[in-house]
Amino acid sequence: MVAVSSLPQWADIPHLSWEWRGLPVTYKTAGTQGPAVVLIHGFGASSGHWRKNLPVLAQTCRVYALDLLGFGGSAKPSPTVTPYTFETWGQQITDFCDQVVGERAFLVGNSIGCIAAMQAAVDRPECVRAIALINCSLRLLHDRHRATQPWFKRLGTPILQQVLQQRWIGRAFFSQIAKPQTVRKILLQAYHRPEAVTDELIELLMAPAADPGAVDVFLAFTAYSQGPLPEDLLEQLPCPALLLWGSEDPWEPIALGRAFAAYSCVQEFIPLEGVGHCPQDEAPELVNPILQRWLEAFEPSGSH
Repeated sequence: MVAVSSLPQWADIPHLSWEWRGLPVTYKTAGTQGPAVVLIHGFGASSGHWRKNLPVLAQTCRVYALDLLGFGGSAKPSPTVTPYTFETWGQQITDFCDQVVGERAFLVGNSIGCIAAMQAAVDRPECVRAIALINCSLRLLHDRHRATQPWFKRLGTPILQQVLQQRWIGRAFFSQIAKPQTVRKILLQAYHRPEAVTDELIELLMAPAADPGAVDVFLAFTAYSQGPLPEDLLEQLPCPALLLWGSEDPWEPIALGRAFAAYSCVQEFIPLEGVGHCPQDEAPELVNPILQRWLEAFEPSGSH
């Protein structure tokens, strides 16, 4: 095993650019041997949310952390030109595997990144070897889930979505959210360990919010209550899946997530005690060894 001190540091790994459909997409990569692994962030995040994972996994794998279109350093075209849907992101991921990775890859997602990863596997099974899902988004505000929600959410969510589509209201709302103190409060809800909510994390998440187009991406996704549910994709998933779930996630309750273990594609469901919605960042010492063992099991030397 490589000594921790000799691991590549996230800050020293350069951002690279790939052109997808005429749009610049940013990513980082490390590792020179082993299987290919693509890390896919959640909503409002970026490739930097894997800064504690990519260097460790790169000891034995070729690892890529990708900025989905609309996030991080990637282009943020108008939603009237490019729809921000899981079909769009799924195509981006499979084309990335074809054109940059150059072989079938393992996909690791967090939150909505899990849905995008599953969409990629369903659309292009030949691109994906297996998937690890970390606190998969349940999409509880989806049109088909709305009936299960409390009355105030059933009534209030569509109204809020419509109000935010008024451009001046939406921009004012975004400007209130995109402040360090607000981002910190949101993260302190999502993370169970307050010490993991650092200034570095807040800066990482806030930087892309100043990019042209960031507001429109945010508003487009808040209005997106259609598309696939995770259960739709798990039913069709053509490859094995590993599920990891922080036990203290306030947004995607583990009690609901456990139901996903019943799908035939799911190899294992692993609860992560005492962590919230983003375990890969909050508790990398728990997540990294699990992912390493999972990846090793697919290699000839690790097969049984």
